[in-house]
Amino acid sequence: MDNATSFFLNSYGLDDAALSRVLGNTLSPKVDYADLYFEHTNAESVSLEEGIVKKANRSLYQGVGIRAVAGDKTGYAHSDEIDLKQLQAGAKAARVIAESNDVRGPVALAPLVSTRQNLYPVREAATERPITDKVALLKRMDEVARAIDPRIVEVQASFVCENKTVAIVSSDGGIVGDERPLCRLNVSCIAADGANRQVGYMGGGGRVPFDWFFERTELAEERFLYWVREAARRSLLLLDADPAPAGTLPVVLGPGWPGILLHEAIGHGLEGDFNRKGTSAFAELMGKKVASDLCTVIDDGTIADRRGSLNVDDEGTPTQRTSLIENGTLVGYLQDRLNAGLMGVRATGNGRRQSYAHIPMPRMTNTFMLPGESEPEDIIKSVKNGLYAVSFGGGQVDITNGKFVFSMNEAYLIENGEITRPVKGATLIGNGPDVLKRVTAVGNDLSLDQGVGTCGKDGQSVPVGVGLPTILVDGITVGGTG
Repeated sequence: MDNATSFFLNSYGLDDAALSRVLGNTLSPKVDYADLYFEHTNAESVSLEEGIVKKANRSLYQGVGIRAVAGDKTGYAHSDEIDLKQLQAGAKAARVIAESNDVRGPVALAPLVSTRQNLYPVREAATERPITDKVALLKRMDEVARAIDPRIVEVQASFVCENKTVAIVSSDGGIVGDERPLCRLNVSCIAADGANRQVGYMGGGGRVPFDWFFERTELAEERFLYWVREAARRSLLLLDADPAPAGTLPVVLGPGWPGILLHEAIGHGLEGDFNRKGTSAFAELMGKKVASDLCTVIDDGTIADRRGSLNVDDEGTPTQRTSLIENGTLVGYLQDRLNAGLMGVRATGNGRRQSYAHIPMPRMTNTFMLPGESEPEDIIKSVKNGLYAVSFGGGQVDITNGKFVFSMNEAYLIENGEITRPVKGATLIGNGPDVLKRVTAVGNDLSLDQGVGTCGKDGQSVPVGVGLPTILVDGITVGGTG
């Protein structure tokens, strides 16, 4: 039995016999499956503004969720008290919600045998470091940013971290646990030139220790310093940016964070629940062409240290590398246990939930497009008049038809095959499946984002990762101000 599972059993006086009785009370002849999800989370955040610490928070919360699944019906109960009495009450409630009053009896439990690797072997979680270390880091970031240019008039920085311990006990007899560190550093710089004020953002993180932010990058400087300078550069760049053009233009998406368009425009549409219910634009398209032959899209929850990675998902299923689109053909959906069972396929390790108070559902982990063979410079040279998108801000998508709208934080004109003037106020408007069919070149420079992604669905938020090589889309509607 792993340390995470032992933590719950030792801390709350629960043994195998007690857990088997609770699961037995959750099951009935009409209930197909039941599980218990234990969670203990230690979280901390600190933010700096106007050169001083404006907010600092440390929280500790814990609880258990009890689920009963009968066909496509789910009964769910949760409690922030972890004891046998609350577990038994929750088990009864979940069973009744799933419309069954009969009790099946105790469930035989055995430790889940797993050969999984530890994807985030952090010896000391960032939550264990003194808050003074985080404050010192934020103040250093503030000092560096303000020294870059006198037009930097405001700096906002924050550090957020958590260490989440979970254990999942399922009615098939499996018990599995996981300890999940996570941290993120953010910085925004506000540059002003008279009434013209612009903001630049940067940051990142992952399932990493605190000292990771001080490691030297390929640019031969500490990671946090690079992010500060990038945030400042972007804010200053926008001061002199031209209004973005409007119309249908060729658009080159840069590597890394622009993969958020891939995540939103098609990723949600490939989640199992939407396809089982027939509400996705990709429903009934398995085995059919949905993208250019150059496009291969992957979801991979097994990449070490990444923000979207997990040793096991929130149902205890080991995460995996799942092919979604291969050379333009739809080959897979993202599945949790419920939807996989109803669709007659295997779960892909994508059952995720925000906390013990939420039911799991199919969600992305790290979603990206595989690299192609083109040189990024050649892709740029092939465009006579277009747009180069480096970084995206917020966006919206309708998964029923794939239509999306995205704002761009950093973008440039491409004129006669060269990147020229920066532009501001640009948005991309399009349809996810249509955009993938318009991809005419894929670069060999795949990059994953810095570790800032958070995905929302049905009121739940979970950390995710995205990625993209440089790609050329031969026509997207650009909403501009020029």
